[in-house]
Amino acid sequence: MQTLQQLNNGSLKGYQRVTIAEQLTEFPVKLFELADTLEVLDLSNNQLSSLPDNFADLHQLKILFVSNNLFEHLPAVLGLCPKLEMIGFKANQIRTVSEASIPKQTRWLILTDNHIEQLPDSLGQCYRLEKLALAGNRLTALPNSMANCNQLALIRLSANQLTELPDWLFSLPNLAWLAFAGNTFSHVEHCDNTRVPTVPLTQFNLGKLLGQGASGLIYQATHHAKHSDKTSFSRDTDVAIKLFKGMVTSDGYPADELDCCLTAGEHPNLINVVAQINQPEQLGLVMQLIPPSYGNLGLPPSLQTCSRDTFDPETVFTWERITHIASQMADILVHLHQNGISHGDIYAHNIMINMQDDVLFGDFGAASNLNQFVPPHLQLMQAIEVRAFGYLVDDMLNLIDNPNTPQAAMLRELVQDCLHHSLSTKPSFKALLPRLASIA
Repeated sequence: MQTLQQLNNGSLKGYQRVTIAEQLTEFPVKLFELADTLEVLDLSNNQLSSLPDNFADLHQLKILFVSNNLFEHLPAVLGLCPKLEMIGFKANQIRTVSEASIPKQTRWLILTDNHIEQLPDSLGQCYRLEKLALAGNRLTALPNSMANCNQLALIRLSANQLTELPDWLFSLPNLAWLAFAGNTFSHVEHCDNTRVPTVPLTQFNLGKLLGQGASGLIYQATHHAKHSDKTSFSRDTDVAIKLFKGMVTSDGYPADELDCCLTAGEHPNLINVVAQINQPEQLGLVMQLIPPSYGNLGLPPSLQTCSRDTFDPETVFTWERITHIASQMADILVHLHQNGISHGDIYAHNIMINMQDDVLFGDFGAASNLNQFVPPHLQLMQAIEVRAFGYLVDDMLNLIDNPNTPQAAMLRELVQDCLHHSLSTKPSFKALLPRLASIA
């Protein structure tokens, strides 16, 4: 992170990336002196409400983050920026998005947690749009022009006021990650799932923070209450507790995630939920504590990969490893869709593995309940997730140690079938299981 003083005294000359968070109320005009080099600008966590009319003079700018500010309109001047392709205005007060405000070359647009009621038709002209985050707004419909966004791979629509999903959404040739919980047709006001007992948070002593995501914080915790017939764990049992943040997150409403996680049911490769915290002021999940021998299979997407995962530079896969991991994931996804749940976030960075490549899968922040869908739509939703599964296997294949084996060729053929643009011709997860077994 840089400082305003560094900018003003010329210390940032030649910088390609600048991050300043100092409760700014006005755009720092000294930034224009970096116009020939500045590619990434992060002015999040300030008090800005406008950009200067000549903002497009930052002609090398590719990425702009202005989250947690006070904008009420997406600035129209953004549409004039010649190279701007990633725009983040999360958690502002944006109500209107004008036709001119989104550059046609936009690849990644984040408008999460605002007050947007309508999107412009010009969004359909964004021929490179790959990732679109719209959760936590007031949208009642999407512009039909978006049917032209053929590169769109990930869209977050949770926590809006949509009455249905448009038919064209299922026809997008690259869509693989779709989340829509918390809309008029799918929202759960109060999760009343009784699969696991409800326990008060006061029964636990919270320990160290294990991790955090878009929807909550995960702590190691110890159950200190006496054993109850309602629970499957006893006093002094160590567990993991996910405490949801606030009323709405970047993935949607906590009540919907709680519902999806419990509706998903039990599976040997799902992180086991043993209880729920369902209090007016706090929702949470009590889960098995994952052994320290498990780690993440991959890393989240980068600014460059946009919607595709990244991996540690030393990661290498064999065809045996890929087949073993893929088989477990396909079995999990058969189970989820049989229970009416789409995961929405099938990524290597959400998969935990140990040294034997045993899988534990969780994180239902982007999951959606499909139990009100008719059979044709259930098949379409599964086909979208099959594409995400294909990308997962493809990402591992890109790091295979020997790409010339017959098994690697069979895996590539499976990936091609999963990524086929026609949803109606895709294999189901159930059909993928015997194919993976034959490779193994």
